[in-house]
Amino acid sequence: MSELAREAIVLNMGPHHPSTHGVLRLMVELEGEVILRAEPVIGYLHTGFEKEMETRTYHQNIVFPPRIEYLATMIEEHAYVLAVEKLLGIRPPRRAEIIRIILAELSRIASHLVWLGTSAIDVNVTSLLMYCFNDRERILDLFEAVSGQRMMHGYMRIGGLQWDIPEEFPARVREVVEEIPRRLEEYERLLSDNLIWRQRTEGVAVLTRQDALRYGCTGPIGRGSGLNYDVRKAFPYGGYEEYDFDVPLGRRGDAYDRYLVRMEEMRQSCRIIRQALDRLEPGPVLIDDRKVALPPRRELVRSMEAVIHQFKLVSEGIHPPPGQVYAAVESPRGEKGYFVVSDGSNRPVRVRVRAPSFHNLQALPVMLFRNYVADVVVAIASIDIVLGDVDR
Repeated sequence: MSELAREAIVLNMGPHHPSTHGVLRLMVELEGEVILRAEPVIGYLHTGFEKEMETRTYHQNIVFPPRIEYLATMIEEHAYVLAVEKLLGIRPPRRAEIIRIILAELSRIASHLVWLGTSAIDVNVTSLLMYCFNDRERILDLFEAVSGQRMMHGYMRIGGLQWDIPEEFPARVREVVEEIPRRLEEYERLLSDNLIWRQRTEGVAVLTRQDALRYGCTGPIGRGSGLNYDVRKAFPYGGYEEYDFDVPLGRRGDAYDRYLVRMEEMRQSCRIIRQALDRLEPGPVLIDDRKVALPPRRELVRSMEAVIHQFKLVSEGIHPPPGQVYAAVESPRGEKGYFVVSDGSNRPVRVRVRAPSFHNLQALPVMLFRNYVADVVVAIASIDIVLGDVDR
């Protein structure tokens, strides 16, 4: 081969490429079709949400987390309110915790369905996207029934929930979680032994367990590489310690293993939701602390003290004691954490987010080394990044 033929070239992919799943620019150095080096370039979507959250009250900040990771909105809200509740040293009523878990697991399934449909498109299995979005729509219908919104809900409250779920909600959820596993079987029949799917994903974008640890990868990326870490098991929160479920692990750390892990995670989410529905009993959904939660409307007509609490909470918000906390949840992309610092005022001094997409994206150059240029889209899809989560 001549010297000219061996010359490396640099290919810019993105930031507006349909297969980068958002505004991500990737600089790829190629020798022929073989990748010598890859460098993700981020910052095209920077929103400054963390600094925005330092200028608003704790309650007003509930609107921001769903906009950071817009595919798992209920889990984002859950993570933030858990951090503030830890700062206050309070725990919501049991019914509120169970409902939160149901909504969080539904959110995980909805997010994984988007990943499945879009990943299939990346390897030219186009029909699957509409089936996955149809299933996701049924979950968004449930979110709309409880919160009035399909995506940016603002349903969780510090100390519980905005209001109780509709009477027919448990039956509708049970219907969905009975149907989802059957749908997953159909999708697996289409993909798992599909020659093109396997050739495009097996042995592609391999990440070893050691590299997953080195780059701080969590979620299906880490577990696909055999890293047995799930925040729900390692540091149970919100009542997860009461639920029986398995953490699926991969062996080879390639894109195919990540696919298998996410499919099993959806089944395990259905299993958790069934257990939660069985435990759902009548009760309050908001903490009975007038310094934290708004008083019920019936109290406002007969209690001056309730009116004062209402006025103070609406006009000023809560005043957590000085201190700093970190609360983490298991999002569909891994460990999502909120670090919140209070100086005793009604606004947080610092808010920082531990975003799994950011850490997982760091490992992309390792995954792509000595792969082919056609594998780039498969590798990005297998990470399942949300750029809002990266460019906070």
